[in-house]
Amino acid sequence: MIRNVLGSIVALLGAAAAVLSPFRDWYDGRLGRYYGVDDLFTGVTAAHPGVLGSILLPFLFAAVLAVVGVVLRFRPLVALAGVLVLGFTVLWMVRQGQAAGSLTVAGDGSGLQLGVAGAAGGGVLLLLGAALMSGRGRGRDHGLADRPDRREQPYAAPGSADPDTWPPTREPGPSVQTSPWPEPEVDPYVGPGRGSPSGPRTGPPTGAPRDPDTEPTATYPVQDRPDGPGQSGPSGQSSPSGD
Repeated sequence: MIRNVLGSIVALLGAAAAVLSPFRDWYDGRLGRYYGVDDLFTGVTAAHPGVLGSILLPFLFAAVLAVVGVVLRFRPLVALAGVLVLGFTVLWMVRQGQAAGSLTVAGDGSGLQLGVAGAAGGGVLLLLGAALMSGRGRGRDHGLADRPDRREQPYAAPGSADPDTWPPTREPGPSVQTSPWPEPEVDPYVGPGRGSPSGPRTGPPTGAPRDPDTEPTATYPVQDRPDGPGQSGPSGQSSPSGD
């Protein structure tokens, strides 16, 4: 953010310097707007063209490119504006050197003057502004449409057959229960007296009080004792006689 602001300011200063430079003296007291665009390609003449036919025209075009590049934060457009300004300035210096035989810098105003310095400085500031700008990188506000949504749901939405459930618990919602009363809870106890799967229950129901008078008495097998001598006892041995 700070780089974009700083680069934009520098680029706009460079564009302003480039546009204002043709209104100042360029060489030997001659204003820059008195040099025609065709003079840069065919040679410098003494003719004074109109404003839109002078060297101001390419500088205005470069300034428009710089402003559009700053608004869109498009660095190549700002850099192209700087290249255009520097290119036309260097091209003028070549043609002026050919016409005058040499280029000089003198204190009496007979050589290169401030207008050329303003144009060259404006081109350098445009290139510097393009270098300082961070551009339209994939920041927080750009390129969101190309990114996958990181907050998308990891599970699909429930269908019409199961409208009130949601993964991963699959817990039913309130509309699944049709009765206004609480749902009955299933007793998880399956021990003795709770309906053993081995057979039907014959005793009293679980939880009822036990009555010893009415409860059936358990019977146990009783072994008969021998009636007389000579009969074998429980161990299969004969009992001793009384003799």
